[in-house]
Amino acid sequence: MDAKVTLSFDKKVIEKAKKFAAEHNISLSRLTEFLYHQITTGHYQQLEEMPIADWVQEVAEGRAEYKTRAASRKERKDDYFQSRK
Repeated sequence: MDAKVTLSFDKKVIEKAKKFAAEHNISLSRLTEFLYHQITTGHYQQLEEMPIADWVQEVAEGRAEYKTRAASRKERKDDYFQSRK
């Protein structure tokens, strides 16, 4: 079940995050959910230990680049729903 949350972020960070999400065919809500999922499922002592820390830093300060194989929209959707089980 989805729940609504109201958050406040720096406008420039949101603009960059929206652009990143659009380039990867995912909504900003699902991107944020993914990041929270990463945070809450690991056993981290500090933010720097989290596997997403570098990406979050890049979005906040500059452009992030990933070298991954291109996945179809269906593959990404299937991966997402598989991860929710």
